[in-house]
Amino acid sequence: MEALIALVVLVLLAIPLLLVVALVMIAGLRRRVAALESAMAAAPAAAKPAAATSAPERPVATPAASADPPFLQPVAAAAPPPPQPSMREAAPVEAPLPRPAAPPPVPVQPPLPSEPALPNFIERGVGAVKRWFTEGNVPVKIGMLVLLAGVAALLKYVSDQGWLVLPIELRLAGVTVGALGLLAFGWHQRERRRLFALALQGGAIGVLLLTIFAAFKRFDLIPPGFAFVSSIALVAGLCVLAVVQNSRTLAVLGILAGFMAPLWLSTGSGNHVGLFSYYAVLNAGIFAIAWFRPWRALNLLGFAFTFGIGTFWGVLQYAPDKFSSTEPFLVLFFVFYLLIPLLYARRQPAGRRDLIDGSLVFGTPLVAFSLQAGMLYQQPMTLALCALGLAAIYAVLARALIARASYTVLAQSHAVLAVGFATLAVPLALSARATGAVFALEGAGLAWLGLRQKRWLPQVSGALLQIGAAFAFVAGGDHWHEDLRFLINPTAIGALLLALAGFASAWSYQRRSRHEIALVYYLWGLLWWLGGLVHEITRFFPYRTEVDALLVLAAVTAWLAAEVQRRQPARALGVTALAMLALGFPLALLQSDAHHQPFAGYGALAWAVFAVLGVRTLLCLRQGGDTVARIAQFLWWLLWPSLLSLLALWGGGEADLAQGWTTLLVTLPWLLMAALSLWRWNALRWPLGAAFDRVRQPLQCVLFGLLSMGWLFGQLLPGDAAPLLWLPVLNPAEIGQWLSLLLLARWLYGDQGPQAPQALLNIRMPLLSLATFVALTSVVLHGVHQWGGLSWNASMMRFSLAQTSLTVLWSVLGVIAWVWGSRRGQRVLWMVGAVLMGVVLAKLVIVDRQHLGNLLGIASFIAYGLLCTVVGYLAPAPPSAAPSVEEKQ
Repeated sequence: MEALIALVVLVLLAIPLLLVVALVMIAGLRRRVAALESAMAAAPAAAKPAAATSAPERPVATPAASADPPFLQPVAAAAPPPPQPSMREAAPVEAPLPRPAAPPPVPVQPPLPSEPALPNFIERGVGAVKRWFTEGNVPVKIGMLVLLAGVAALLKYVSDQGWLVLPIELRLAGVTVGALGLLAFGWHQRERRRLFALALQGGAIGVLLLTIFAAFKRFDLIPPGFAFVSSIALVAGLCVLAVVQNSRTLAVLGILAGFMAPLWLSTGSGNHVGLFSYYAVLNAGIFAIAWFRPWRALNLLGFAFTFGIGTFWGVLQYAPDKFSSTEPFLVLFFVFYLLIPLLYARRQPAGRRDLIDGSLVFGTPLVAFSLQAGMLYQQPMTLALCALGLAAIYAVLARALIARASYTVLAQSHAVLAVGFATLAVPLALSARATGAVFALEGAGLAWLGLRQKRWLPQVSGALLQIGAAFAFVAGGDHWHEDLRFLINPTAIGALLLALAGFASAWSYQRRSRHEIALVYYLWGLLWWLGGLVHEITRFFPYRTEVDALLVLAAVTAWLAAEVQRRQPARALGVTALAMLALGFPLALLQSDAHHQPFAGYGALAWAVFAVLGVRTLLCLRQGGDTVARIAQFLWWLLWPSLLSLLALWGGGEADLAQGWTTLLVTLPWLLMAALSLWRWNALRWPLGAAFDRVRQPLQCVLFGLLSMGWLFGQLLPGDAAPLLWLPVLNPAEIGQWLSLLLLARWLYGDQGPQAPQALLNIRMPLLSLATFVALTSVVLHGVHQWGGLSWNASMMRFSLAQTSLTVLWSVLGVIAWVWGSRRGQRVLWMVGAVLMGVVLAKLVIVDRQHLGNLLGIASFIAYGLLCTVVGYLAPAPPSAAPSVEEKQ
């Protein structure tokens, strides 16, 4: 019964409030309708003079009594054109008075013809067949079709009769005779039709080689020795023909067939001595040809097959007991392809001897030394001596060629290889697992040589060599955990050499304005630099200190990149420094996980190094003053408040401080940074200086955005103030929250506020008002929790104490806004108060009516009724709004 009475009372209280709001809205609508009617009534009067001026002879009749607006009046019928004078009227002598010429009739545009439909697939096919049989030389086409059909029928008949069954010996002999005939005809045509003759000769010898292969491998008609000797004879003859006719194509074909002969004529005996002896003869032939002809393709083909098949055999069949029978061939092949580039350069014209064969110059020691490393993988010191021997050989060659001006590039290439092998001897003396680094060093040298000669093949080869080096390095990953010393081990040195090769290649391409390729090489080198050092840190440092070492590595990397960027500007270097500084954020979190706070253990020392090197990095980046430098300093000033907040979070828990004190300590660094951005900006613009002024507003946006999010999160915390008594607003948590709110208001209304459109600036007051409303609500709820003994969770809202407190607070705020808006003539503020009171009324009806059985619920209803009564006495109606432009008209 009490609930029903309360509901009736609420309805009676709500009726006047709703009537007031409705009357305000109706009055506004009536004024707007009146303004619109006045504007529409004035529109026809303004249109009449204009019509009279434009067409005075033919006025349009408009009903005078019509009160409809212009867009509702009927459209006047078009006046008929004046009658045209006839021919008889033009006959009298006296000329009639001139009349205004009638406008010529507007010609009617004929309708555009529709586009014809395109034929479909079947129609196009039928049309193509029709054109084939009706256009061109039709008899020849039909005759060829009939001839093909007749030949096909003849072949089928002969096959059915068995007339094509001949012994295989006769068939192979016929093929051989035909091939020899083609060879002789090609030799006869060598001067008249050179290209035709060369192709015919190469094809004929290829057919002969295939015939020998079929007779030996497929039909067992000839012994292996005869087949092998016959193949060698054919290959030798093809090479002779190539040299005599100066045909590189024939030479390549002959060498290709020569290298393939042992593969297709192999009997599976596994005689590697015979195989390599045969290859030695072939390479001697290539060497002899290189003495007379500078055929680079032939040299590359011999190199690829010799070392490719040698590597394949070594992977599958090599054993340590075969070292003595294999090593001489490896040395012999190395000597061949060490000297062939010299012959290639010697055969070049005097002015072009710098055009060296980079693939062989760098590829020969690469592949030969890799095979040597595979054979001596259990003898690291011997392999190191081999590296020193190669360094000595290339140093001697470089010294011998450097004095000749036409061999400068070749001498420099040999000098690079000498330095590379001498450098490689150091890690090889430790372990043979670092031999893959030679790939990267020689790849960098090959890339430099390709850029020097403006040839793409050495550049591609250099890239592939560095990829091969990485593959070789990763393939030996099973032994990475066997290293015993930090950094002084094959794994670390190999990774650093790979990084050095990538950086050297990037430097070469950057100097020649090939920035895209330089960026790829730089990222490749940076990957190996960071990956190798991170592996060393995680391998040799304990978990609690490895994060500190990673922080030092990030600082050192940022500093080195910034130093290089200061001397040779490149955007990638600046971005690297920026990324390394940004790593401070996740590393600080990892430090908190490892030893609870960033400055524990070696953390303080690591952050001291980071601070010193970070300042030097910013000073180096200041030279450019570009966006990267501004972003770096932007992150720099966000990093240190983050560190102090992590330290405060740990310190509050370590000292068993109440949550309110910890919240205040965590917020203080950000409050200090926001205050500096408002009043002491010169302290934050160093070291970049005036260039950092452009970042002031974004920095403030981020700072106040973080403070706002922290403020919202703080509203959800209970905010205990122990050992002090909790007091509204004066407790530690709410002091920090109110300071954040005051700084935000100062920023929004200050000279350094956000430069936003006017529509966004107009919401500053509603935004701050809403924030104040939320903060006051939070204060009341925290008071209910601290003084009323209610638990700080969602269940607190089920108690009448919390609901009554919110009702009273919101009602008081609504009444203040209502009365203040009425007294100051602010219609919007009055409407806000009215809406808030309406919300409180809805809350009473929906929520608080459940608590009418206790004093607090009854008190909420009484308080709302009394406040509405006060409003009815002080501000019964909204302030009148200023007339709008339409209303004035």
